Amino acid sequence: MIFEKTLMTLAAAAAIAAAAAVGVFAAAFALYAVVQTFLGDAGAAAVVAAVAALIVAIAGLLAARKVEHRHDAKRGPSTPDTLGLAEKVVAIVKDRPLLSIGASLAVGVFALKNPILTAAVFKAFMEPRHPPR
Repeated sequence: MIFEKTLMTLAAAAAIAAAAAVGVFAAAFALYAVVQTFLGDAGAAAVVAAVAALIVAIAGLLAARKVEHRHDAKRGPSTPDTLGLAEKVVAIVKDRPLLSIGASLAVGVFALKNPILTAAVFKAFMEPRHPPR
């Protein structure tokens, strides 16, 4: 039961990350199309890059501010050893959604660039384990 909830939470987080990536890509493309008529190809690309850098900078400042407040209001030591791997991943997704989105995008890009390694990792996780003889 807990595993199913955790799996559904991870699937929902992945879906949200994918939707966010599609939205960001569509917004960047729309901005490029609008600015291209005024500044040309290179100028439009520079504007899109500048807007993306500005958004990342603002998100970084907000995340740093949130971490500072979290450290100030920290009540006591947590016990991360009592949580399983899936629970830790869910906690990270809930606590740091921007980090989760960035990590999922990085893993997706890495998986697309290295299909042989990706296949080996999937094979390692999907093969049934045989007990030692």
